Amino acid sequence: MKKGIAVILATGLAFGSALPAGASTNDLNPEQKQALKKMEIVKQNWEDERKVPSFLSGKLSEKSVKTEKAVKSYLKSNESLFKIKTKDLKLVNEMTDELGMKHYEYVQTVKGVEIEGARFIVHTDENGEVVAVNGDLHPDAEKNFKGSSKVSVKKEVAIKKAWNHIDVKPQNVVSDEQSFMKKSDVSDMVEKSEKVVYEKDNEYYLTYKVQLQFIDPYPANWQIYVDARDGSIVDAYNAVTEGATTGYGYGVLGDYKSLNTYYSNGTHYLYDVTKPMNGVIETRTANYGSSLPGYYSVDSNNAFTATSQGADVDAHYYAGTVYDYYKNTHNRNSFDNNGATIRSTVHYGSSYNNAFWNGSQMVYGDGDGSTFDPLSGAQDVVAHEITHAVTERTAGLQYQNQSGALNESMSDVFGYFVEPGDFLLGEDVYTPNRSGDALRSLSNPDAYGQPSHMDDYYYTSSDNGGVHTNSGIPNKAAYLTIQSIGKAKAEKIYYRALSIYLTPTSNFSTARAALLQATSDLYGTGTTYNAVASAWNQVGVN
Repeated sequence: MKKGIAVILATGLAFGSALPAGASTNDLNPEQKQALKKMEIVKQNWEDERKVPSFLSGKLSEKSVKTEKAVKSYLKSNESLFKIKTKDLKLVNEMTDELGMKHYEYVQTVKGVEIEGARFIVHTDENGEVVAVNGDLHPDAEKNFKGSSKVSVKKEVAIKKAWNHIDVKPQNVVSDEQSFMKKSDVSDMVEKSEKVVYEKDNEYYLTYKVQLQFIDPYPANWQIYVDARDGSIVDAYNAVTEGATTGYGYGVLGDYKSLNTYYSNGTHYLYDVTKPMNGVIETRTANYGSSLPGYYSVDSNNAFTATSQGADVDAHYYAGTVYDYYKNTHNRNSFDNNGATIRSTVHYGSSYNNAFWNGSQMVYGDGDGSTFDPLSGAQDVVAHEITHAVTERTAGLQYQNQSGALNESMSDVFGYFVEPGDFLLGEDVYTPNRSGDALRSLSNPDAYGQPSHMDDYYYTSSDNGGVHTNSGIPNKAAYLTIQSIGKAKAEKIYYRALSIYLTPTSNFSTARAALLQATSDLYGTGTTYNAVASAWNQVGVN
């Protein structure tokens, strides 16, 4: 065994990923199991309580589905799987993307009224084969519908009840555009109302969704659900983001960073609500303990400038840049592509020389000052960890043997895509008292005790079969690919392979096939295709 490998394994510098087991279908009914047998499932996620799929991908149709009418027929034939009636799905959008794939977006209805947030999407490839379905299904909506569907409350009354609920008089508010509008137009600006079915505690209510938007006497974007039968308030919350502020701080290396923060009750939080996501980007501290998620990272004056706050600053700032990379480059909305909260906890443990994704959040140690500085201080390390989350929600690469090495490699490669200044990983925080080294290298894995060719593939019973060792082989293939075709093409190919073609048990050979298929999809089978094939040939994967 090479000395470098021994060092890596002994110190446990893993940047690990604790991946949960795949979705279980043990609780499905016989009809659902029978329907699944007709499909070649690549990926699947299930809604635990409702026992319906939230995401399926693979070869999901037995014949071509090229029109919306054909999609409805497909859904009709699979009602037992999805546990909803096709007549209750209303098409709200149909689009064709740049790859020729079609996406049919439906909203589920009850008695002809849309269920709030109940979107369901059918995806077909350029040949009309259903390759994915995903969304939010409510099989018990009609059964658990409260009361009749008869509207007894007028829209105007519902709006009045909404104002009463928040104890604000409409004539006393000021909207953003009010100064540019006639007085008679103001109510149209600050009041919006539509009928929706709203689910709360597994019961479904016919409601008016009343939105009240104003900036004075306080910033508000109220979402109030008024029962259309009796005028009672089913639910209400203020969705305003006006608490968003901009602070600043200094990172682990002393560099200045502007920070998206949130102000509440005299305190500024590392809590970013500015991104187009359902959740937020938030940063917490474990205060040198091991309890997660820990306490919010806060400051009284929005200036996170204390040395002890450097890890917090970097974790928060870099999580934002990684989100922006995936959104701007791949149109991926957070790691789950559904706007999930990105949570980081810093100051984990005492002199903890590691960082990891635990299945729900990022965790960063402060290092011991010799092997590592605080690990959140490296942008590529943060990108590495968040990419573990992306992999979990896409390919789901099992964290052992070759699929586990691919899991690690994808995180290393996307670490480079996010921070393309060099081909090193973790150099900003690794051995702070020694310059010029790093934890790993895409261009020269051997320099850090990793093999760069299948001839040197190293199996070990520790480290889940050598996931941090043998990742050097696909890392080298990625480096050769990038050098040959450039970053812009390479990152598109790698993302498409990760999000569409790789499966939980993919090995190096099937990864090569997945990347070549992604290349063919995007750029054909010419020069770029040959360059990707050559890169893998050079590392002994044919």
